[in-house]
Amino acid sequence: MTRNRVEAFSDGVIAIIITIMVLELRVPEGADLTALRPLLPVFLSYIFSFMFLGIYWSNHHHLLHAVEHVDGRILWANLHLLFWLSLVPFVTAWLGHSHFAPVPVALYGVVLLFAGVAYFILVRALLAHHSRDSLLATALGNDFKGKISLLIYLVAIPLAFVKWWLACALYLLCTLMWLVPDRRIERSLPD
Repeated sequence: MTRNRVEAFSDGVIAIIITIMVLELRVPEGADLTALRPLLPVFLSYIFSFMFLGIYWSNHHHLLHAVEHVDGRILWANLHLLFWLSLVPFVTAWLGHSHFAPVPVALYGVVLLFAGVAYFILVRALLAHHSRDSLLATALGNDFKGKISLLIYLVAIPLAFVKWWLACALYLLCTLMWLVPDRRIERSLPD
């Protein structure tokens, strides 16, 4: 089976997730700039989650371009990733509406963590389906950023109950680490 259907389906699901998320942004009650102040936490959580989903979409796109073919195990691993990404609108809305209360901040981190784990599983399934000298295996290397991101999420989740803003800073750190698409794959692809 080719990668095209997996990529098209995933693109569609991620686009729907982003669309659902933007629907949480409500029109303010007033007509001046002060009316926007109560919406600031919702808007900040939206921006953060939009970046997070954009990073997954971009890296997923690069990842699948290095793939030759897929099997059932890869399809299920991809669906596992999409499941966790589909929870982002819920935790984003709760995060914003709760004004970054500890439990929503921690649950947001849990979703980020399990999305990272699901991506890691997808990468492992793809690597298992391709040879050790494939373009994909060569491009991915040891995946240090992926492993360190999971560790940061593991530290940030319990930290949410102590200092919510520090947990959010760690989530932001992971986002900034991944803001630039994974160049290892991009450099390995033929022109």
